[in-house]
Amino acid sequence: MRKRITALATLAVIAVLGAASVALVLSQRRLLTRQLDQSMIALVDDVTAQISEGRLPTTITRLGEDDTMAQVVVGRTVVAASANIAGKPPVAPPPRSRQAIRTVTGLPHDDAAFRLVSRRLDQPEGQVVIHVAGILEDVDDSTTVLATSLSLAIPVVATLLAALIWLLVGRTLRPVEAIRAEVADIGGSDLYRRVPVPPGDDEIGRLARTMNTMLERVDDASQRQARFVADASHELRSPLTRIRSELEVDLAHTERADLAATHRSILEETVGLQHLVDDLLQLARTDAVTSPGPAGDRVDLDDIVLALARRLRADGRVVVDITGVSPVQMVGHSAQLTRAVGNLAENAVRHATSTVTLTLGELDHRAVLTVDDDGPGIPPEDRKRIFDRFTRLDQARTTTAGGAGLGLAIAREIVERHSGTLVVDHQHQPGARFVLTLPLSPEDLSS
Repeated sequence: MRKRITALATLAVIAVLGAASVALVLSQRRLLTRQLDQSMIALVDDVTAQISEGRLPTTITRLGEDDTMAQVVVGRTVVAASANIAGKPPVAPPPRSRQAIRTVTGLPHDDAAFRLVSRRLDQPEGQVVIHVAGILEDVDDSTTVLATSLSLAIPVVATLLAALIWLLVGRTLRPVEAIRAEVADIGGSDLYRRVPVPPGDDEIGRLARTMNTMLERVDDASQRQARFVADASHELRSPLTRIRSELEVDLAHTERADLAATHRSILEETVGLQHLVDDLLQLARTDAVTSPGPAGDRVDLDDIVLALARRLRADGRVVVDITGVSPVQMVGHSAQLTRAVGNLAENAVRHATSTVTLTLGELDHRAVLTVDDDGPGIPPEDRKRIFDRFTRLDQARTTTAGGAGLGLAIAREIVERHSGTLVVDHQHQPGARFVLTLPLSPEDLSS
């Protein structure tokens, strides 16, 4: 890139300087030629005045050097001339207009190029033509000197400019090279590293900051993945260890083994493992989706809530209050919304003392679902992390009793996939209240 920029810039400068030089040389030549023409016209005016006063000599004075000449022609006869062209025939035919200015070569006294001014006068004795010529040698010499100087100066200027552009481009691209080298050197195990950010708020500085922001996201995703794998391994290892321990004890002491109790215990652990695997698969599917929002069908959210309430009442562990549930229809995925609402309700049942209250309604084109329990509530210091994966506030709980700490994380990610929100109402007491808000349709996202 450095070479291309330098080459293109240098060629552009050479082209501009070349065009400007040609224009300057042509302008200089026109200016000098115009000055020569004006001096020749002044001489013609002087000869014209002498003719008008009747004092024109046979040999015209003030002229006659090698670089100028003059003739006065009456009819076809030369009646007066400068000394350097005396006795020569007319140098040019009479002009068609009163006065003509042109460039001629091959005059009788010199083969060089001359500027010839011819003026026609109407006198009583007949038509009189005055010819005055000045040599163009000085004009050519001045123009040649200027053109030669420019032809020598342009390469020198272009070379110096190319060197300057090379240095400036190198200086400008040095931060880009530093960024490239740092990114090339960052491996999967050192995502904590960041690219150097040059001072200023130019494009390269913004590029560096954008790269660092991207590296932060990649680092965060990598750390989350590592934590997820570690936590999932731990959660899977615990029930498997308990199952293995029970089986090994029974095999070691077959005469005292209670097979029915062992079967019940293993079945309970297997059910817990099945729920954990289902949760992990749900999180994996959620992480794999990259589109900003879900497509879906019309879903009766109140039907989901009422069906869930019937299932919780059948368990008989708590009282479920659904008096505040109103009909609400929205656009979304029925299975995912059922999972999210179910996770919230199961969390409430797990912590409730006696009652879980479900309310559902519409507010500002949004569905608002609240899930309350009358349990001990959520400590203020834990309110931000309860939606993190594998978070259990009561560490004494087993996976079977307290879950794997994935329910609220799954619920929140499903809600966010539907462009909604899931938060804790900090002012609700006693117990805990979760507030789920969802747009009724994609058109309501901007409202």
